[in-house]
Amino acid sequence: MDMNSTMGKNKARYRRGPLRNWLLASGLALGTAATVAACGSSSSNTAAGSPGSSAPAGASSAVSATISAKSVLGVGTVLVNGQGQTLYMLTSEKGGKITCTQANGCTQAWPETLLTNGATTAKAGSGVQSSLLGTVKDASGNLEVTYNHWPLYTFSGDSGPGVAKGQGLTSFGGTWYVLNGSGNPVTSSPSGNVSSGGGYGY
Repeated sequence: MDMNSTMGKNKARYRRGPLRNWLLASGLALGTAATVAACGSSSSNTAAGSPGSSAPAGASSAVSATISAKSVLGVGTVLVNGQGQTLYMLTSEKGGKITCTQANGCTQAWPETLLTNGATTAKAGSGVQSSLLGTVKDASGNLEVTYNHWPLYTFSGDSGPGVAKGQGLTSFGGTWYVLNGSGNPVTSSPSGNVSSGGGYGY
């Protein structure tokens, strides 16, 4: 009796052994597949994000390559980038001469509007003349977007779209102004009366 029961236990153990091994092998296979899938997805995400990481620090992002004209409180209808941020020119840069550089700390407060790698021109949005869009090389060799020969910048002090707190500020050898769709600097008094600064035409 005892011998039969012992043999029965051994048979049951024998049956369970292969089943346990099969379950263990299946679990390992599934775990390996999940790991491979996870690695594949993370590497593809990295690849997709890599072009953005090549943009120089302090530069406006890729969508800035689209230039439009929109109404901004206090200054009228002026140039903005693809994110709706107000764009400025510096009077000391007449004719495309770059005086706002990373070396003198200017681009930390006034980020350049740069083309993305491989792009040769900016896109003209509503209210902008494509014939006035151009580029100039900055000190680092990057292509900066110009409008009517004025290099374009955003201002770090602007909280977002529709703001022009940089208007009329004097720094880095000149005065910062917004530009209208005709490519002329625009000046405005504190009361919001807008006029075109014809004296700075190229």
